[in-house]
Amino acid sequence: MLPDSIVSVDKAYIDYTWLYSLNMKRIWFVTRAKSNIDYAVAGQHPVKDKRVISDERISLEGPLTRHKYPGDLRLIRFYDEERRKTLTFLTNNFRLAATTIAQIYKSRWQIELFFKWIKQNLKIKSFLGTSKNAVLTQIWVAMCYYLLLTYIKYQTKYGYSLLQLSRMIRETLFDRKSLIDILTVHPEHLPAVRNETLQGALF
Repeated sequence: MLPDSIVSVDKAYIDYTWLYSLNMKRIWFVTRAKSNIDYAVAGQHPVKDKRVISDERISLEGPLTRHKYPGDLRLIRFYDEERRKTLTFLTNNFRLAATTIAQIYKSRWQIELFFKWIKQNLKIKSFLGTSKNAVLTQIWVAMCYYLLLTYIKYQTKYGYSLLQLSRMIRETLFDRKSLIDILTVHPEHLPAVRNETLQGALF
C-alpha cells in the first residue's frame, strides 16, 4: 500500500502492531473501536456536526496495547441515524472531519454488500489468482456471464429464477440441444429431456 492510502477494517481484525506499522508507513486506517478499549484522553477536536457525540485524541493505556501502539489515536463517537445506533471509530487520521471518517467506514459496508452480492449471484467462492489483474478478470467474466443470463431471461421471458437458468445451461452445456427448447422445459424434467432429441438443435 502507498503512503496516504486509507484502509478500513472491521474491529474483529484489530491488531495494534499491524495498525502501528501502517501508521509508520503514513497509511491511514479507519476501524471500529472495541468496547473494552483502555485509553486516556489527550485532547479534544472541535465538534461541528450534531451526529458527532465526541471527537478525542487518545493514547492507549493497556500495558500490552500501549507497547504495540505507542502513538496517539483518534476516537470518534458517531450517531448513525439510519441504524439508530452509536458507533465508535478508531483512526490515526487527525485531519479529516469526523463525519468523513464515518463515511469512509460506511463505504466499507457497501463494499461488503458488493462482495456478498458477488458470492450469491456470480458464484465466485474463491479467486483463482491473487493479483489485481487476475481478480478483476474473474469478476468481469462472472459479471458478463450474469448479464448474459439476465438478457436471455428477459428476452425469452423465462419463467424461473436466474439460478435455475444457470443450472439448466450448465447441465446442458455440452449437449446438442437448442437453448430455446431447453428454456421451455420445467427444471425438474430436465434429466429426462436431456436424453431426448429436441427439435431445432443449434448443432
